[in-house]
Amino acid sequence: MRKLKGTVLVLICTLILGAAVGCKLMGSQTVTLEFGMFAGSNWDVANANSYAIIDRAIQKFEKSHPNVKIHYYSGIRKENYSEWLSQQILKGEMPDVFMILTDDFNKLSSMGVIRELDELMESDPYFDASDFYATTLNTGKYLEKQYALPFETVPELMFVNKTLLQENGISIPNNNWTWQDMYRICQQVTKDLNGDGTLDQFGVYNYSWIEAAYSNGADIFNNNGTEAYFTSEKVLDSIRFTKQLFDLNQGTTITLKDFDGGKVAFRPFLFSDYRTYKTYPYRLKKYNQFQWDCITLPAGPDGGNTSIINTLLMGISSGTSHEKLAWEFLKTLTCDTEIQMDIFRYSQGVSVLKEVTRSSDAEEILQRDMESSEKSISTDLLDSIIEKGRIEPKFYKYSEAMSLADNEIQKIIEEDEDIDSTMKIFQRSVSSFLRR
Repeated sequence: MRKLKGTVLVLICTLILGAAVGCKLMGSQTVTLEFGMFAGSNWDVANANSYAIIDRAIQKFEKSHPNVKIHYYSGIRKENYSEWLSQQILKGEMPDVFMILTDDFNKLSSMGVIRELDELMESDPYFDASDFYATTLNTGKYLEKQYALPFETVPELMFVNKTLLQENGISIPNNNWTWQDMYRICQQVTKDLNGDGTLDQFGVYNYSWIEAAYSNGADIFNNNGTEAYFTSEKVLDSIRFTKQLFDLNQGTTITLKDFDGGKVAFRPFLFSDYRTYKTYPYRLKKYNQFQWDCITLPAGPDGGNTSIINTLLMGISSGTSHEKLAWEFLKTLTCDTEIQMDIFRYSQGVSVLKEVTRSSDAEEILQRDMESSEKSISTDLLDSIIEKGRIEPKFYKYSEAMSLADNEIQKIIEEDEDIDSTMKIFQRSVSSFLRR
């Protein structure tokens, strides 16, 4: 009997030991997380360091998670990324964590291929949504649910040709300027310089009704995309103002060549362009024949000096089998202050974390590559612009609805159609489209 009990005891101990060894072996197995990314800049400017931030984030994550490896395919260009991601979806090989282009976010969210993050955010004691700029965080919402976190952002600014203004005896506007200020300056600089009867100096290039609308406090659609507001006074005033600027050109089409040649006073400009073309060596290749700077966009009578905020998002596949690890890696990319400071070091954008963007380190990095005679845009101004910025609505039909609006409003502006009556007809048409 004693022998039998001893045998049973040995057997139990063996099983326990085997289970412990098995668990240890299982725990030591390497887990591979797939990361989907594209090479280059999200903002379509030159970037020789497009892998630097990601590689540093991977190195940091793998160091704190020794049994995890992050794998990504290099060399996928931004213009090919949407197709590559679609192929991964069709093959059932979605990356666990991946970059999300602005034009793809609404579609991917509506398809259910992105993991909703609200539960993960709320249950994680180490995650604080208030660390982010609200504008950038809201960019990752679809129908009021969080599907992605912001990684990098850029606001829109107004390029100012300082040389052209100085030659015309005009002071550079401050950051509280208005539509009225902009129109007055555009009116002053629009000229036929050589007396051949054709205008060859202009006020503004590529400024559209949508920039005017957002700086006039207008809403274009409601949050879920079931209503449009093209007949609101704020939108109508924005179209009227854009048409006034257009009429100053007397039918002359302003081209990019005119702008690059220093013949235009203003142009909406992404902050990423500012960072690229204000620093060596790209400042030697472009806009070096005249002095220039960037300020806020002009405020409409019912709005403020408000910019559209553009944000690169990152999300988790709804089909990942490593949800917890994917969430931790997503946080490393978006919430880690060291990695977010690398946005200033190796990219042309702005960190989505308030603490990082407001820091003296960020200010020093922005100033580092500027000419000694110039001062970079302050982080205080960037902070204010992003904090007060506007984002595009997030619903499935947004891109198509905006394309319809752009075509209709451009036609109104160029063909001198009645704004109020035409927009009433368009309002009914686009409302019908949204409800289908």
